[in-house]
Amino acid sequence: MNRPMSAAGAVPAYRKLTLSALFLALALVLPFLTGQLKELGSMLCPMHIPVLLCGLLCGWPWGLAVGVLSPLLRSVLFGMPPMFPIGVSMAFELAMYGAVAGALYRALPGRGAGRVYAALLPAMVAGRLVWGLVRFLIAGLQHTQFTLELFLAGAVTTALPGIVLQLVLIPLLVLAVERHTAA
Repeated sequence: MNRPMSAAGAVPAYRKLTLSALFLALALVLPFLTGQLKELGSMLCPMHIPVLLCGLLCGWPWGLAVGVLSPLLRSVLFGMPPMFPIGVSMAFELAMYGAVAGALYRALPGRGAGRVYAALLPAMVAGRLVWGLVRFLIAGLQHTQFTLELFLAGAVTTALPGIVLQLVLIPLLVLAVERHTAA
């Protein structure tokens, strides 16, 4: 049977589409689950995990698409996050996560956790920097301030539990999926 293949030829395009749809659905649903944890729930950054996984497992175009769509679609469907300024800035942030993680993961040689971390860490930094830049630009348009302290609080301090969770969980999941699909 002749099946459509991705540009790399390794994973069929229909599989990337299916996985991306699954990751988008997870990005929409996970905040409901973590929201039950009162103060810790939003600190876990539940939408980030599926987007980063999508970039790593499906490639940068799919990660970028899921990253852009998930906060915007969640805002339209559920009213959270509020579309402006949070949903818009998250769309840029998550798009950067998915794009950078996917592009670096495909470009880096080797296998294993080192390769995952070499793609994951720059993606996490780039996404947070883009989030800060977009929030700064939006603040300028709204004639408000977005200070370095607000950036650090939003990108690092408040998100620290989510950052730790991502650094532990994502490599484990990516390696497990790769082991399963290689078998």
